[in-house]
Amino acid sequence: MKKFVNDPQQFVPEMLEGLALANPDTLKYVPEYNLIMRADGPDESKVSIIQGSGSGHEPAHVMIVGKGMLDAACPGDVFAAPPFDYVYETTKLMASPKGVLLLVNNYTGDKMVFEMAEEMSSADGIEVKTLFINDDVSVEDSTYTIGRRGVAGNFFVIKAVAAASERGADLGEIIRIGEKVNAVTRTMGVALTACTPPAKGSPLFELGEDEIEIGVGIHGEPGRRRGKMMPANEIVEEMLGPVVKDLPFKEGDRVALMINGLGGTPISELYLLYGQAHKRLAEQGISVGRSYVGEYCTSLDMAGASITLVRLDDEIESLLMDPAEIPIRVF
Repeated sequence: MKKFVNDPQQFVPEMLEGLALANPDTLKYVPEYNLIMRADGPDESKVSIIQGSGSGHEPAHVMIVGKGMLDAACPGDVFAAPPFDYVYETTKLMASPKGVLLLVNNYTGDKMVFEMAEEMSSADGIEVKTLFINDDVSVEDSTYTIGRRGVAGNFFVIKAVAAASERGADLGEIIRIGEKVNAVTRTMGVALTACTPPAKGSPLFELGEDEIEIGVGIHGEPGRRRGKMMPANEIVEEMLGPVVKDLPFKEGDRVALMINGLGGTPISELYLLYGQAHKRLAEQGISVGRSYVGEYCTSLDMAGASITLVRLDDEIESLLMDPAEIPIRVF
């Protein structure tokens, strides 16, 4: 498998260095902790919002650091939780008198690291809380998790809590908002191909030429079932049905609809999927109030996509509409 890579062990640092060099006025890179932070941070007038996770999901999370989104991100290696000291030192560097919120996709390694960082930071006198995101309806437990996985729906939580922070909300109010958005967000994905981590140099798992993984995780974890390739409208049904039923979404709901590419799917195919999903929601009396199509939370070069629905109300929709200034336009 051909990759643009030098030393695979330096893939993440070199990517982060490039990101910072491309955005010198808005981003600062602290190589000791794989830290990308706002150049003007920390802002003592607002709660600092931090996300970590493993690398390989870009633009999540290092490419969404900026006003109106994250204040900092400190990723680990590809598909690996960041080391404890990355999160702990990032929390200290980003400490604000108004507090720090750590956002964590629900994976066992990330959960352990961020909980330890919260405990140690609190002992240092920093007001810090952790919020876990678990929007994936595919499986209840997986190789990486206890409970549901956090996947592309995390973007809606990030956007809402960051907007609330910019408005001056306190930490307790921001946690309320984050929990509220997480509670009404559901996601399911499908893989057409496996992904290839730079350090491995070969596909992470095997899929036959005519096979797809329904309910795949963003690290290539198994989903609900492996099946034969189907027409796009049938794949949408496979993903959308469980998402709608899980909350459940119902007639009269107004939703945000996201079609998220997993890294190797052309934007034309993502819009094709969006059209199919939009029409099926309309048939059920569910209206789409906000639309998101593109790559938000990827799995390196995996061909595939996920569908996310968020049940909107006036508060959530208002927060999602607030402006953001980040290196890549995703909101």
